[in-house]
Amino acid sequence: MMKQAAIGYANQPRDMDPRSTEAWALAEASRRLLQAAKADDKGESLREALRLNQRLWSIFQASLIDPACELPKDIRDNVLALSVMMDRHIMQRLGDLDGSKIDPIISINRAIAEGLSMTPEAPMNSTTVKPVQSNAIMTDSATAPNARPILNVSA
Repeated sequence: MMKQAAIGYANQPRDMDPRSTEAWALAEASRRLLQAAKADDKGESLREALRLNQRLWSIFQASLIDPACELPKDIRDNVLALSVMMDRHIMQRLGDLDGSKIDPIISINRAIAEGLSMTPEAPMNSTTVKPVQSNAIMTDSATAPNARPILNVSA
């Protein structure tokens, strides 16, 4: 039987813009983790899904430390701190392959994906504050029309 990863993706990014691609990548990584946690294959699927998550977050880290990254320093620093926490959780799960303990990884992936998926209802100005959903990393500049991706995984 073919592994799910070899078959293809469950869905595709809705748009070809980088923010949608990043959101989709995080959602897909979470979906694979959930599916792998239920697999009866001695942790092989979970290991593969965790490695996918690690690669994804490594790409984010590389993008954030790139001198060409246009995000404000405070946002870069916050996402980098979050990525260090993700590294720790992923490494712990790679060590024990305990699928019952993947909730923090999935929650963070989903929160960032949700934030990346948000679209502004109206153009933002410097005095407007857009509400942020829990754990989502967004700023006025990130939600403005023609906004650049937060985590440029397509670069």
